[in-house]
Amino acid sequence: MIRRDDLTGLVLAGGRGSRMGGRDKGLELFLGRPLAAHAGDVLRDHVSELLITANRHHEDYASLADRVVADIEAGYQGPLMGLYSGLRAARTPWLVVVPCDTPALPPSLVDRLVAGIGEADIAVAHDGHRAHPVVALVRVALADDLAHCLVEGVRKVETWQARHERVWVDVSDCPEAFANLNTDAERQRLARELGREAASP
Repeated sequence: MIRRDDLTGLVLAGGRGSRMGGRDKGLELFLGRPLAAHAGDVLRDHVSELLITANRHHEDYASLADRVVADIEAGYQGPLMGLYSGLRAARTPWLVVVPCDTPALPPSLVDRLVAGIGEADIAVAHDGHRAHPVVALVRVALADDLAHCLVEGVRKVETWQARHERVWVDVSDCPEAFANLNTDAERQRLARELGREAASP
């Protein structure tokens, strides 16, 4: 059984924010709080340490996690590099990862991933229609293999995960929880769906 002491949480917030005009997406406000704070809330009570990967504004992220980790290689190389950086930074056998732009993830997410992983190396949330590779529980010992893949030019999380024993975890009861907020319009729409207005800067 995977216990809290075995788990490190990781919020991926190292992107360019291209579809938000280059703004740092994890720090964009949603219902009055940074998006990364909402993502961290899903993990915090279930992990021994909470990390955020960020490539700028580290001082602003510092209050939202126990540690802020920069990508090991610069240049905004995508979520797979963020995942690798989190795996290298983790001090536990397991890493549970979520993106910073999914503020409606269910509070039961970590428990579901832990319950569903069995003997596999990776558990990925599946909403009944598609899998979400960056909402996952990952064995930290896979870091060396991921390093080799990055050297070979692999940049898609799904491509790397497919190399390993992986299971889907059914979260089809709340598919709306996996909405990604890539634009201001999407952020405002989700806030309306939750019955409130987004707090915009």
